[in-house]
Amino acid sequence: MHKILVLPGDGVGPEVTAVACDVLKAVAADNLELDIQQALIGGSAIDESGDPLPPATLDLARDADAILLGAVGGPKWENIDRAIRPERGLLKIRQELDLFSNLRPAILFPQLAAASSLHAPLVAGLDLMIVRELTGGIYFGHPRGIEVNEAGERRGFNTLEYTESEIRRIAHSAFQIAMQRDRRVVSVDKANVLECSELWREVMEDTAREYPDIALSHMYVDNAAMQLIREPKQFDVMVTTNLFGDILSDAAAMLTGSIGMLPSASLNEESRGLFEPIHGSAPTIAGQDRANPLATVLSVSMMFRYSLKRGDLADRIDQAVSAILDEGIRTEDIASADTITVGTREMGQRLVKKIQTSGGAKGGER
Repeated sequence: MHKILVLPGDGVGPEVTAVACDVLKAVAADNLELDIQQALIGGSAIDESGDPLPPATLDLARDADAILLGAVGGPKWENIDRAIRPERGLLKIRQELDLFSNLRPAILFPQLAAASSLHAPLVAGLDLMIVRELTGGIYFGHPRGIEVNEAGERRGFNTLEYTESEIRRIAHSAFQIAMQRDRRVVSVDKANVLECSELWREVMEDTAREYPDIALSHMYVDNAAMQLIREPKQFDVMVTTNLFGDILSDAAAMLTGSIGMLPSASLNEESRGLFEPIHGSAPTIAGQDRANPLATVLSVSMMFRYSLKRGDLADRIDQAVSAILDEGIRTEDIASADTITVGTREMGQRLVKKIQTSGGAKGGER
């Protein structure tokens, strides 16, 4: 029995998680029972209870083997108290569950090479993993706030800090992932101007001694951003801080044709995690059956691979997505003149049918 908590969230979140849940149920084998529950987070939770992460949701999350999240936030909640905005619920659940290792793959399906914003030869065959530290750094550092200084001028401030142990554990996570890939890690920092980055680099080099088969190199974040656009296939695994990883992983999204194609996983030290697409809530298309559900579906694949330890089922999802793309089926964000454009629900229906006809039993749910 695997306990799965689904947090649909806001905007297009309920639409894409509904498709992903159908895929989740279809791909599970006979001996994989699923106990699927739903709860509120983000803006929908604020509307219901005034809290972006209600205690009941957090209790279910602590008890779950894995969590599937849609998206949080939107214009509706932008002007409320900063302390209870939807994004605070997401930051809190990451921190409360100690989901420190954020895995953001940037894989370009060959069928979508022409959809990339870069020239196809530069990105064809791209398979990059960005490992982002998720529970430390400037997003969580204290002191923080907005105050009025002695001159009567408002002053905003945040604190960038990392402890050695925080850096070391994300280093281990990156090196272990690299051992399953091409064994190359680029650590991204700003050690030429930030003392925190100096410590980051020192700990990365020290930890690398435990992985003699890994080739570790370093890049300043500004150069890494340039290299990601200039020659993205030079990278295998990138490991970096919370802030730099947030920016670089979104830049990598455009290499793959659409931000709607990129999944992510946020794991703790026991490999229990939260799985979500990296796109936002897309409120301008919410409820219109236009959202691309493939990033959320591929997040389910990562759930099987990293938390439920069923790489075989993850492979079935990946193969189904590839087969659908081979048939020219696209949502509007990745469509072209010679493809067939479908909505969110139809994409899900086609995926489920592809999984069911490719062999294997439907999953059980309670």
